[in-house]
Amino acid sequence: MTSPAEPNYITPDQLCIGLYIRLDLDWTAHPFTFNQFKIKSQEQIDTLRALGLERIRYDAKRSDQTPLPASAPRESATPAAPKGPSPEQLAAIAAKKARIERLAQHRAALNECERKFVGASRAVKAITRNLFARPEESMKEALALVGDLVDSMLTDRDIAIHLMNDKVANEEVYYHQLNVAVLAMMLGKQLGLGREALTDLGMGALFHDIGKVDIPEKILLKTEPLTPSEQDLMMRHTQYGLDIGKKLNLSPEALAIVFQHHEHVDGSGYPHGLRAEGILPLSKIISIVNTYDNLCNRPNPRDSLTPYEALAMMFSQLRARFEPHPLGIFIRCMGVYPPGTLVQLSNNALGLVMAVNSSKPLKPTVLIYDPSIPKHEAVILDLEQEAELNIIKSIRPAQLPQQVFTYLNPRKRMTYYCDAVPGKAAGD
Repeated sequence: MTSPAEPNYITPDQLCIGLYIRLDLDWTAHPFTFNQFKIKSQEQIDTLRALGLERIRYDAKRSDQTPLPASAPRESATPAAPKGPSPEQLAAIAAKKARIERLAQHRAALNECERKFVGASRAVKAITRNLFARPEESMKEALALVGDLVDSMLTDRDIAIHLMNDKVANEEVYYHQLNVAVLAMMLGKQLGLGREALTDLGMGALFHDIGKVDIPEKILLKTEPLTPSEQDLMMRHTQYGLDIGKKLNLSPEALAIVFQHHEHVDGSGYPHGLRAEGILPLSKIISIVNTYDNLCNRPNPRDSLTPYEALAMMFSQLRARFEPHPLGIFIRCMGVYPPGTLVQLSNNALGLVMAVNSSKPLKPTVLIYDPSIPKHEAVILDLEQEAELNIIKSIRPAQLPQQVFTYLNPRKRMTYYCDAVPGKAAGD
């Protein structure tokens, strides 16, 4: 039986540009962005030597060079006075401190966003369950929830779309309602809608599938393709929803969303195969967001597309179904790599996109896989602050080694929530 290879260690004197090294230190104990990286400059070598390590681990397979020859031990009667850190090292230390502070701020903001998401999802569940027993109370709660979302959208700060944990099983229907509401209102904000229109959009989104209460559960939960008769019954949920919405006194705009959210501008939708001029603008917004969420969260999670694949399909194969302008804005807001996308960075690091700033779609926030850092302390990098790093490709979950999959924990179902970006005014 072959024993595993021993780690390769060198002394700091053997460092050279092109070596791929791994630091056996806490992430906060050195000034570099990663615990493992390829050396690119003499400044990095000087900083590594200033750490005072007796030896440093390196990866021969990922290195472009071999280490320098080991220096002979030097004898000296009087030890040299220790040098202070160079300006470059001081700058690297300051940058690391700022990065650690940003990480703490991001974790705090994410925890607060998670708290709001949990509260909103519980509210959606209560509204849906009590809708027919206590309709007036439920509608007041729905207006309050939508009002809170409108307030958060109508801020002068940028809006970030966060990936949320799908902690509660069998809550998919409530998550779908909330996903569609949150993403639709985010898109509406970017399209310049005012408070009244955003409120109608949010109410229509929350109740867009209310007609499914009259569809048998065995059809709603079916993971195999529906039969023609089952599909016909499923398509009736828009009419059932319109009837229910009228009883709930939804606004005409919200009622149109409930009835038209499966209509497509090319006439391929249902229930009436309306074309662009016959579909109201708010309904066109919901059609885009509802399609995206259904692609990412199919009844059988194994059939779901990744967020990246869903947007790519909507743009390349389904584009004729949607109004071009709001579709383009939606894709820009979600980013080239939407929250929930597994990615590989330009330094070969693997990560999970956690958030996208709607005004900086090419610079998402990414949770980084690093086995030397405990999973609960994983580094989260804002690529807007990392000029040398970019995403080179997306990855399907099945392509990940098991240890990476377990660490990054890609979601079986994509759930989102939006929040204002602390300290960032819109357009900064």
